[in-house]
Amino acid sequence: MLSSLAELNLNISFIDNINQINKLDWQQVNTSPCPFLQYDYFEALENSQSASAKQGWQAHHLVATTTNKVTAVMPMYLKSHSWGEYVFDWDWAEAFKRHKVDYYPKLVATVPFTPVTSNKLLSTELQLDKMFSPLIEHCQEENINSWHLLYCHQIETKLPKDVYERNTVQFHWFNRNYENFDHFLDNFTSRKRKNTRKERLSIAQQGLTVRRLMSDEITEQDLKFFYLTYQITYLRRGHQPHLNYQFFSQLVFNNHETNGNNILLIIANNSYEDVACSLFFYDDKQLYGRYWGCTEQYNNLHFELCYYQGIEFCIKNKLQRFNPGTQGEHKIQRGFEPVLTYSYHWIKHTPFREAVKNFCLEEQRSMLMYQQQCQKLLPFKQ
Repeated sequence: MLSSLAELNLNISFIDNINQINKLDWQQVNTSPCPFLQYDYFEALENSQSASAKQGWQAHHLVATTTNKVTAVMPMYLKSHSWGEYVFDWDWAEAFKRHKVDYYPKLVATVPFTPVTSNKLLSTELQLDKMFSPLIEHCQEENINSWHLLYCHQIETKLPKDVYERNTVQFHWFNRNYENFDHFLDNFTSRKRKNTRKERLSIAQQGLTVRRLMSDEITEQDLKFFYLTYQITYLRRGHQPHLNYQFFSQLVFNNHETNGNNILLIIANNSYEDVACSLFFYDDKQLYGRYWGCTEQYNNLHFELCYYQGIEFCIKNKLQRFNPGTQGEHKIQRGFEPVLTYSYHWIKHTPFREAVKNFCLEEQRSMLMYQQQCQKLLPFKQ
C-alpha cells in the first residue's frame, strides 16, 4: 500500500520484512540509544522467527520517504492475538466477539515482548501524532480493525477525537547521584534499610556467589544456561517461551558492535554449579531488566539478581534509570518508584468507540490513583 500525503510531502509505505529497508537508512532516522530500537534487534527477532506470521507477529513496518530519502520508520506488526504486548486489551477482544464483530487483525507499534517506553516513530523530522491520519487511512483501506501505539512517550498535543490514551504503572529506580549501594540505602527508613541488608546478606549465607558478565565475556555455555532458566520460567507458568535460542545467540555473538555490547548477564553459583541468572540490556542512560530464571529456589535470590545487582550496576556506571520490567508491587519497598506509561489507540468499528473511550478515561483515573497510593509505600525517609 502506498499513500501520498501531500500536506507533508511524504510517501508512506509498509514492508513485511526488515530486510526490505537498508540498515543505514534505519540508523540515520534512529536517534535513540535504546538497544531495543536498533536494526539488529528487530533483525534478530525476524531472522529467528520469534516475531513472525506463524507466531502471530507479521512484520508490517511503516516507512516514510520524501524524494527517495527515508524520513521515518515505525516498527509495526499485524497481530492475530494480544500476547506479548503488556497493554492488555483482552476485554475489548471479548466484547467484540460477543457482538460477532472481528477484533483482529490489528496493527501494533511496539517492540515485541518488550514493555519499554521508547520512540515508536524513528525520525529526526516527524512527531508521532503526524502518523495518526496515515495509520487510520491504511487500516480503513486494508481491512485492519484498529491500531495501537504501545509504550510511547506522552503526546502533549490535543489528541484527535477518536484516538484514546491509556496508562499503566511500572516501577523504576532513579539514580540520584548515589556513590554506592549503602549511599542509596541511607535514604531508607531504618526498618526498610535493615530488611534490605538482611536480604542481601542471605545470599552469601546460603553459599551463593554472583558474577556479572558483559558483552564478549558471555560464553556459549553461559548463554545456554541462561536459555535453560528462561524456558523454565515460562514453563512453570504453563506457557512456551516467546523468544528462541537463535534470537539470543544472534544478539550476543553476531552483533558485538551494537547489542552485543549492551547485554549484561548476571549468574548465581552455589559453588558446585550455576543455579540462576538474569539478563539485562543497557544504553548510556538506562538499564533494562528483561529475563530471569533459576534451576533451584533460594531465599531472596530473585531480589538480588533482578534488582540489587542492577542497582549496583547503575551506580557504578552512572546510569540514570533502571527499568526492571512490568508489574511487581514488591519492587516498591526496594526503592522502585511508580511511573505512568502511555499508549494510544484507534478503533475502526464506530459503535464501540464510545465504550472504548469511557474505558480509557476510567482506567486513567484508576491508574493515577494507584500511582499515588504506591508513592506512599516507598521506603524513603519523609
